[in-house]
Amino acid sequence: MVRRKVIKIDESKCNGCGLCLPNCPEGALQIIDGKARLISDLFCDGLGACIGHCPLGAITIEEREAEPYNESKTMEKIVKGGPKVIAAHLEHLRDHGETEYLNQALQFLKERGIEVPMAKVKNVHPAGCPGASIMDFSKEKEDKKEEVSSRRPSELRQWPIQMHLISPTAPYFQKKDVVLAADCVAYALGDFHGDYLRGKSLAIACPKLDEGQEIYIEKIAALIDEAKINTLTVMIMEVPCCRGLLHLAQEGMAKASRKIPIKLAVVGIKGEVLEEEWV
Repeated sequence: MVRRKVIKIDESKCNGCGLCLPNCPEGALQIIDGKARLISDLFCDGLGACIGHCPLGAITIEEREAEPYNESKTMEKIVKGGPKVIAAHLEHLRDHGETEYLNQALQFLKERGIEVPMAKVKNVHPAGCPGASIMDFSKEKEDKKEEVSSRRPSELRQWPIQMHLISPTAPYFQKKDVVLAADCVAYALGDFHGDYLRGKSLAIACPKLDEGQEIYIEKIAALIDEAKINTLTVMIMEVPCCRGLLHLAQEGMAKASRKIPIKLAVVGIKGEVLEEEWV
């Protein structure tokens, strides 16, 4: 046994919909007795491709003692799914920078005379992580470059901002409008400060990488009930795993006795706002 990251399924939240299954070509998940279950540690690579596809936020990542992940045993299951499943798994490893596992998978295919399908299967990401895919759109940005006449001032009016560090009782949260933003949002959205942060208090989090997220639900509930915030704007990236932040906000709302408006803003990886709605 080794200490490593593997997925964790909250059975009290899981409704057995099965949306996570096709996004795990490693075969680590099965629906058993109406619930998604991790059937073996050795098939789970801990990279969390299934997280963003759970509509109820029942899947998270935890670090614990587990069987070491075994790429060869995983590949034995994957090749049975055919070229597209093989391609999805290889792209998943490539996009997460798992070079060692990728080399092991390629060696497995070579030894068995199985053609590597990555070059032939385009835009297939049933289990790959779009949030970790390598993309370069700097040329597009250069083509649209505009002169900025002066420096834009920061609209940040508080510290700290990370969810693990904030205190819901801090004066800058009392009866305020609050933005709960995924870590990447401010980097992707050029007008984040002027269009979304101005006049608001801020909390940031990463629903995929942060550990101990149960405390986030408690803090959101406290912001609503104790700080009596007016509104909560949840800002996430378009990548699937980012949806977990909205689930956390909704769970915090469900736990609170007060009800407030929650607005969702989805930001594209190229910096455009794709969606805005009250949820």
